[in-house]
Amino acid sequence: MSTRTVLHEADIARALTRISHEILESNRGADGLILLGIPTRGVTLAHRIGTLVSEFSGTTVPVGALDVTMYRDDLGRNPTRTPQPTSIPAGGIDGKTVVLVDDVLFSGRSIRAALDALQDIGRPAAVRLATLIDRGHRELPIRPDFVGKNLPSSRDERVNVRLAETDGVEEVTVGS
Repeated sequence: MSTRTVLHEADIARALTRISHEILESNRGADGLILLGIPTRGVTLAHRIGTLVSEFSGTTVPVGALDVTMYRDDLGRNPTRTPQPTSIPAGGIDGKTVVLVDDVLFSGRSIRAALDALQDIGRPAAVRLATLIDRGHRELPIRPDFVGKNLPSSRDERVNVRLAETDGVEEVTVGS
């Protein structure tokens, strides 16, 4: 079993800084912006991006979590984890620009589930997608707006994002 590290701590920090600037530029500032992370690591990344966006803009950006477990269309085929709490910032999402944040974009099914979950919560003005890793192999017509790293990989390889807050180490690895 061969595993290689494709992003180290400094690489992840650089990618998140770039994504944060791109979000601010795309939104023309921080007004009306909400970041929602998809558990588990997407929530951590959303908080980090929220901190950076707030530093760069001088405005606090609301950050929450959006659990998509029960909205997935593959629950019968794939074992799932325990649902995590969804926390929507005060004021809700209606009329806001929501940036969904996830660690790895693969088939697009988690994001489709997130769009369904958002529909039950409110009606945002726009929904954008930020992901640390885009590995391709989409099964649905979903494309990220903000990407830390495009990482071509085979379907058989596993991409692991490890973050200090959840894993005690900061890296992205690819292995078979």
